[in-house]
Amino acid sequence: MSKISKTLRGLAALARNPWLLNHVLAADEASWQGRAQAHSGRQLTKLGLPMVPLHTFLSAADTTVQPFAFREGGSLPTDLLLLRALCRRVAQATYFEIGTWRGESAANVADVAQAVYTLNLSAEELRQLGLPERYIELHGFFSRPRPNVTHLHGNSATFDMAGLGRKFDVVFIDGDHTYEAVRTDTRRVFEHLVGPQTVVVWHDASRQPGQPRWEVLAGILDGLPATAMGQLVQVENTLCALYSPQLLPAHTPDPLAAPQHWFSVNLTQLGA
Repeated sequence: MSKISKTLRGLAALARNPWLLNHVLAADEASWQGRAQAHSGRQLTKLGLPMVPLHTFLSAADTTVQPFAFREGGSLPTDLLLLRALCRRVAQATYFEIGTWRGESAANVADVAQAVYTLNLSAEELRQLGLPERYIELHGFFSRPRPNVTHLHGNSATFDMAGLGRKFDVVFIDGDHTYEAVRTDTRRVFEHLVGPQTVVVWHDASRQPGQPRWEVLAGILDGLPATAMGQLVQVENTLCALYSPQLLPAHTPDPLAAPQHWFSVNLTQLGA
């Protein structure tokens, strides 16, 4: 049977029995999990990377996330609190991110970092993808007014990162979350932007806190250079994976463990 015939028969079967798609997706997830767990030196289990409590990174000053839109495609408040805390720990911190969207993460760290760089596809590149004009206009909504935020435009797979001529204290990878894109972004960031003390954070490395997104983890692990000898962990209460040049107090995840840390959330409406 030809590949075309197999494809057509497969699509017809899915049309008749949509539940079969669950089996396809489960097999795909298992494949990515196997690929990630092949990196035995990173201490992965079936529950993902070793876990580090969020409070490990927080100081008494790390209590506020602002702005936060509670809109589609954004981060958890704890994701942004982590980024702010990482930047606050370094005097005159420099921060680079892939994936701007509304600019929430860039605007948050702009409060505590000296210099913020955010890279996203240009408006024309987004148009070529057929995306709505209003969606394009919303990019950088929160970050454009910040004077210490530099908006860069281009494809992270080809952008001249070396041309920036600097290493960064914190790097946040939150672009395309497919395996190949994550692998490429990881490889290029470590090649051009990561110094001996750089902390790297990947967003959406979990589907929800404690639930690994194996395709992303496989991309991270396959993209890390052999010279990256630091620790790779997931951060509790977030969707983030994190690379630290220093050893962190990690433990094996246990989704049925009683919560050891929880939070008080106070909301203040801003804007119009």
